[in-house]
Amino acid sequence: MKFSIRQLFRQARVKKPAEGYDTWAGSYDDQPHNLILHLDQEILNSLLQPVTIQNRKLADIGCGTGRHWTGLYKGKPASITGFDVSKGMLEKLQLKFPAAIVFLVKDHLLSGTSDHQFDLLLSTLTLAHINNARNALEEWNRVIQAGGEIILTDYHPDALRRNASRTFRHEGKTYAVESHVHPVEEIRQIAGQLGWTEIRYTERKIDETVKDFYIQQGAAALYKQYLGMPLIFGIHFKKQ
Repeated sequence: MKFSIRQLFRQARVKKPAEGYDTWAGSYDDQPHNLILHLDQEILNSLLQPVTIQNRKLADIGCGTGRHWTGLYKGKPASITGFDVSKGMLEKLQLKFPAAIVFLVKDHLLSGTSDHQFDLLLSTLTLAHINNARNALEEWNRVIQAGGEIILTDYHPDALRRNASRTFRHEGKTYAVESHVHPVEEIRQIAGQLGWTEIRYTERKIDETVKDFYIQQGAAALYKQYLGMPLIFGIHFKKQ
């Protein structure tokens, strides 16, 4: 499926995350030149650079089809456990990684896990799909050991406020997956209350480095309209 930048700002039928990603699962891995996934991967790679993965017990919240797992396995973790609200996405992941340990998430609870089970938690492009950020972060905190690390990436709230959305095409129709605006300062406040220390914050804006994505798709007008807008952010925390 060809990714279209115009879809980011297009009116679309809104689906709840589980239903939306079940519908999207069949074509999710076929998105060449997807600007959002490109920027997300850049941010994740940057945040992971100083992090030791070897022998860590890793949780991937919102793992989807496991798009990061090939790279993560190169770091030789002790284990990777995936969590997602979409059965369809987890089925795609298990086709690629038959021995994968995965859990279907309901009500944002990480069922099947014990307290302090993991020492590294990743969540990419997921938190904005969750209505109650505090409940989600408290549940993530439950499964992370003291001294463990949390790496979070997501759509920037400024982009969501300006009607950016996670959209896809299916059978000739455009759909959007429901998202909620969680200000970065709100996330930081909750994290601080949970005893998470912020190690690093980074973000990517629409700027000259991504201009070619727009030009190649004939979307120069959108590039000019949204130039300077933060699109993706990432934060690295450590639990005390």
